[in-house]
Amino acid sequence: METKAIRVHATGGPEVMTLEAITLPEPGPGEALVRIHAIGVNYIDTYFRAGAYKAPSLPFIPGNEAAGEVVAVGAGVSSVKAGDRVAFVAALGCYAGARIVPAERLIALPDAVGYEQAAAMMLKGLTAQYLLRQTYRVQAGDTILVHAAAGGVGLILCQWAKLLGATVIGTVGSAEKRDLAQRAGADHLIFYRDEDFAARVREITGGKGCAVVYDGVGKTTFPGSLDCLAPLGMFVSFGSSSGKIDSFDLNVLSAKGSLFVTRPTLNTYTADPQTYAAMAQELGGLVGDGKIAITVSATAPLEEAVVVHRSLEARQTTGSVVLTA
Repeated sequence: METKAIRVHATGGPEVMTLEAITLPEPGPGEALVRIHAIGVNYIDTYFRAGAYKAPSLPFIPGNEAAGEVVAVGAGVSSVKAGDRVAFVAALGCYAGARIVPAERLIALPDAVGYEQAAAMMLKGLTAQYLLRQTYRVQAGDTILVHAAAGGVGLILCQWAKLLGATVIGTVGSAEKRDLAQRAGADHLIFYRDEDFAARVREITGGKGCAVVYDGVGKTTFPGSLDCLAPLGMFVSFGSSSGKIDSFDLNVLSAKGSLFVTRPTLNTYTADPQTYAAMAQELGGLVGDGKIAITVSATAPLEEAVVVHRSLEARQTTGSVVLTA
């Protein structure tokens, strides 16, 4: 099958991404050929493009989530068939008009969920699922802190945490982002550029601190996030949009209240196909029932991937950005 794709031949800035024609083979055993309609853009895409995360080889096609229609299946595949509407999280290769995907990674889409919404919900929504339901299991009555609360993951975290009965404190960088996070259910918003967020968290919680901090920002919010935690609280680092967290003295954790620190990844939580499917089923049910809204703030054709990455790295985006193929 002939299609188009964004390829990276050498790591660097957004300009290293080029649109090229590619040819895909027929799907092999256990595989499916998917015609991609929408592609989720995530900050991790910039890590691979820039070389912060190493791709298995060069050149490579960025992107880890997409939604589309099954065109053909290989031998032994019975879970999906041609014509099925699907979404998936998979290894690099989603910035394309089509791709070969292991059939076990394909999740059937509820009728109520469109391609763009599906492409925006998979990686970010499954990230929210493991953060809230597995890494730290949020309970009714918990107070939590969500950094970058108006981002793609942040907006889902706010909504889902409220469904679980938590009080949500969020950090944002602008009035527009504050309004988005408020609509997603955040109870308290802090302008991290203008306020001492740790001091504000202590004020909001009456000095008690939070049960958990979810941090996809990294360098600029650490170690301040530790000062937001209650004794025995958990700091969860799941991204580093501002840069990686430097090494630190573990004794700080005991001094600040016997704290827990973890750096989970989606790949670990979804490595088992059955677990992956169950996580996606829970997410899809909440989105399909309208309990969680997936905010697609902007769409752009695949050809504009360079522009989209520049906006993403400049923190000019909110919610989820989707490329269309």
